[in-house]
Amino acid sequence: MSEAAVHSPPRRARVATAIVFAVHAAVFAAWTPHVPAVKDRLELNDGTLGLTLLGAPVGSVVAMLLVGGWVARWGSRRVVLAMFVAYGVASPLLGLAWEPWALFVGLALWGGFQGALDVAMNSQGIAVEAGYGRPILSSFHAWWSFGGFVGVGLGAVAIAVGLDLTTQMFVVTGLVLLLAFPLTKAMLGDDHAVDEHKLGLPWRDKRVLLLGAIMFAGLLCEGAVGDWAALYLRETVGVTAERAGWGYAVFAALMFLGRVMGDRWVVRFGAARVVGGLAAVGAVGMAVALVVGEFWMALVGFGAFGLGLACIVPVAFSAAAAQSDAHAAQAIAGVATAGWAGFLLGPPLIGLLAHASSQSWALAILPVLCLGVVLGARSLGRSRTRPGQGLM
Repeated sequence: MSEAAVHSPPRRARVATAIVFAVHAAVFAAWTPHVPAVKDRLELNDGTLGLTLLGAPVGSVVAMLLVGGWVARWGSRRVVLAMFVAYGVASPLLGLAWEPWALFVGLALWGGFQGALDVAMNSQGIAVEAGYGRPILSSFHAWWSFGGFVGVGLGAVAIAVGLDLTTQMFVVTGLVLLLAFPLTKAMLGDDHAVDEHKLGLPWRDKRVLLLGAIMFAGLLCEGAVGDWAALYLRETVGVTAERAGWGYAVFAALMFLGRVMGDRWVVRFGAARVVGGLAAVGAVGMAVALVVGEFWMALVGFGAFGLGLACIVPVAFSAAAAQSDAHAAQAIAGVATAGWAGFLLGPPLIGLLAHASSQSWALAILPVLCLGVVLGARSLGRSRTRPGQGLM
């Protein structure tokens, strides 16, 4: 890295990228409080709602198969601009859907733009991180977690004041269009390599495969907790409906804290130790909580689990960009695709296991997967890294 890059970090690009991360999460999260109303309006049962909601992750996975090549050819700044605008413009489709199939199609388009933006903004984050010469990617994901909190709150406020989903999403479109050009203008524009714009993902690279497996396990756990924490507390532990949401709230809060501190921990201890150590804490905490089966212990377990998963995503993205022989965007797209596949599989897998046994036994797969992350994280220290990223 040049001396100029070290002494003149791209601060404007960092701020702009952080805001895009936050908006990315907020737009998605603002839709979630409206799901029960959409279910009633389209007269869906639990099964058809579940199938319809698969549209977003399916669209995301498909887009991730392509977007690495786009970023490699045109650079992350241009792709962020295009996908950010498309993500906002597609948002009203969720409220305009008049049939379940129309909602599925709308979610697939919206999810595709969301997934493509995810890869592009992480590619920009890698470029900004290189300009700093030290790990900062975890801070972007902390902003993503913060954006999720804000989005859920805005969606809840919209419902409270009588604002329907369609109107809310048209407001979202206006805000995104207002922000898109100023934010992307501040981003770095020299992070692409035109000669390397292939559409394939680098699955022949064993390091990317390993990172994809770690990402798959981490996001499977994250998706499962998001959908099942409240159900477990309500139906298995037996708490009131008012307290059932506390489990995910504690999980999300500790994940946010872990991401705020993650860059400092990676610099001090190295990524392999941070990912492995936190995953071990999460596995033990969650396992003890499931065995005890009491409310307060469950909150401790969910909190430990959120902390345990906090650094998996940013470290996997940084490591993929640094370790792969392919263009960084393709490696990022590869591990992102694996992660979204896990996020997609987690909730229905827990549901099938719970139907066959119990919620406690079904959720027991989560600490087991965390132990797998502990074992996989050990190999991070043996892989090639980008100078200054503290992966050893």
